[in-house]
Amino acid sequence: MSSVPTDGELTVLGLLVEQPRHGYELERVIEERGVRAWTALGFSSIYYVLDKLAKRGLIEAAGAPSRGKSRTTFRATKAGRDLCAAATREGLATLTPIHARVLVAMANSPGLPDADVVTGLTRRREALRKQLADVRAARARQAPLPTAASAIFDYSEAMLAADLGWTETTLDTFAKETAMDKYDVKKAHRALYSPSSKEFSVVEVPELRYIAVDGRGDPNTAPAYAHAVETLYGVAYALKFASKKSLGRDFVVGPLEGLWRADDPSVFLARRKESWEWTMMISRPDWITEDMVQAAVDTVARKKDNAALGELRPHTLAEGTCVQILHIGSYDDETPTLDRLHHDYLPGNGLTFNGDHHEIYLSDARRTAPAKLKTILRQPVKPVEH
Repeated sequence: MSSVPTDGELTVLGLLVEQPRHGYELERVIEERGVRAWTALGFSSIYYVLDKLAKRGLIEAAGAPSRGKSRTTFRATKAGRDLCAAATREGLATLTPIHARVLVAMANSPGLPDADVVTGLTRRREALRKQLADVRAARARQAPLPTAASAIFDYSEAMLAADLGWTETTLDTFAKETAMDKYDVKKAHRALYSPSSKEFSVVEVPELRYIAVDGRGDPNTAPAYAHAVETLYGVAYALKFASKKSLGRDFVVGPLEGLWRADDPSVFLARRKESWEWTMMISRPDWITEDMVQAAVDTVARKKDNAALGELRPHTLAEGTCVQILHIGSYDDETPTLDRLHHDYLPGNGLTFNGDHHEIYLSDARRTAPAKLKTILRQPVKPVEH
């Protein structure tokens, strides 16, 4: 057993230092004093703790052992009183650790829809209100209280009230954001982001704005590609938060997009990735200015160094007439579809290339099986000149 008593052990030990008690008396006092609001001590765990304290020589049976463990009265030994006193002195000066699980959840909450965050925080708010009411009721039942007991209730109420206040404020913020009309490029330009997976379609793509990073090499192995993607997402979310804070306008961070080019387009069919040049992009709403982009780059740079930050640039793309299709499956399985586009559809419709091969990644490759990845394959085109 560790030399440092747990909170539950120290609580039981302190109650036995106060006066000898048996299990049922401990349960009654723990319930009356609202101890369970600040330490985990169930009825059955009391006897587990008593056994541990007795084996360590910190408590002992007072008088002849009773037939039933629940009626055996225990008292603290000298070693128990000394350890309790030392632990109490230390505990009085120890700061409350901030490691609530809700902080981990908030750090991960950008991966959830705002509505799910609101639901979770609403449940938390109601649970806190009930717990605070229970603590106040327990306090009222025992009034008037000695100074130490009153201080315990003061602390419990203050912590619960602070948590409740934080929860209500955070919930209010998320509720307002949920009600806010968010710009979503996939909805604003639905025809461009929801093509058929069976047939090629022709779309007119207007001028769109992006943040972009250029590079070259195999996206699976080139460090520059990984740096580019990390930078794009970091700056995109910094822009989102800055827009909400300074302009009161929110938007959904768009999917990762890529322009792919090579002197010989056949390298895409052969999947010779080391020869690929690329521009990775994420869309930005029209109200996000170049100055805002630079400010977001500076914000991200203060938090983490990334070589691609110096390469990120605002980018405007006007593709015009394009042919596109939805590919479902691994990126390396795009070849038959591209072959059909290059050698059947374009020649058969009197069209030819008029810009970079464009891919839009609708799935998160980190969380989606390769066979289920959804990628829009888009090719700007123009009529063949005769």
